[in-house]
Amino acid sequence: MRVLVTGSQGKVGRFTCEALVAAGHEVTGVDVARPTYDRPLPGSWHYQQADLTSAGDAYAVVRGADAVVHCAAIPEPTANPPHTVFSNNLMSTFNMLEAAVRLGVTRFVNVSSETVPGYFFPERPVLPVYVPVDEEHPIAPQDPYALSKHFGEQLMDAAVRRSDIRCISIRPSWVQTPDNYARNLGPLLRDHSETSAGLWSYIDVEDLADAMVLAVDSGLPGHEVFYIASPDNVGGRDFAAAMHEHYGDAVAVRPLSRLDASGISCAKAERLLGYRPTRSWRDHLDDQGNARLRPPAG
Repeated sequence: MRVLVTGSQGKVGRFTCEALVAAGHEVTGVDVARPTYDRPLPGSWHYQQADLTSAGDAYAVVRGADAVVHCAAIPEPTANPPHTVFSNNLMSTFNMLEAAVRLGVTRFVNVSSETVPGYFFPERPVLPVYVPVDEEHPIAPQDPYALSKHFGEQLMDAAVRRSDIRCISIRPSWVQTPDNYARNLGPLLRDHSETSAGLWSYIDVEDLADAMVLAVDSGLPGHEVFYIASPDNVGGRDFAAAMHEHYGDAVAVRPLSRLDASGISCAKAERLLGYRPTRSWRDHLDDQGNARLRPPAG
């Protein structure tokens, strides 16, 4: 298929483009970053610069696409003014989806967020009701980022009510690349007393990109929401024991698929998408959180 990937210069978008090209799709990447005018590298995808908060830009880049993967967003609420986060994320999603509906795109993959339930960036602290968190967990966001992602999912619901487009919203856990495992997850391995809003969950960017391909290729009707995370937690903690140590009985712990389970359940994605992650923090870090040495290239 001809697949348009927004946010293609970001970590999720870039790896998603690579995975889609490897799967045989014709890929166009879109971002606000300036293009280069050198000869394209072998195996690279076509790139267009666009500001997706502009409806005109959105219609221009969507034309001719069979599927859209919408990764573009300000990725968290703390480094930009709240109104900028909310308006950028929500209007870019609205414009892309509106263009997709009007121009006959058949599949829209929306990158939502694990923060949608509301316990990641709250002004008034709140804990999840139960773990592992799944798609049925109550939603009560407070911050502009989670709100924009929650409203984005509602835009998908509205689109399938008014058209034949099929939508999938992906809620990734904390995305890790080969270059940032030690920086992001290393401290959690060195100090097991440290908590994380995501309950020690994470996802390797290449596993996430594989899930994006599954979503593009899926024939599921309507709009489905899927969490995507690694099956294990950072550090291989006894998850139930760690929850009790840090939160007592404040959060209900449901049956776990494994002792070192993630704080997020991906059972729905496994069942309906065929999601099968193969990568782990252990591929990149030792038990002290230090980066594993990689063999030299070649």
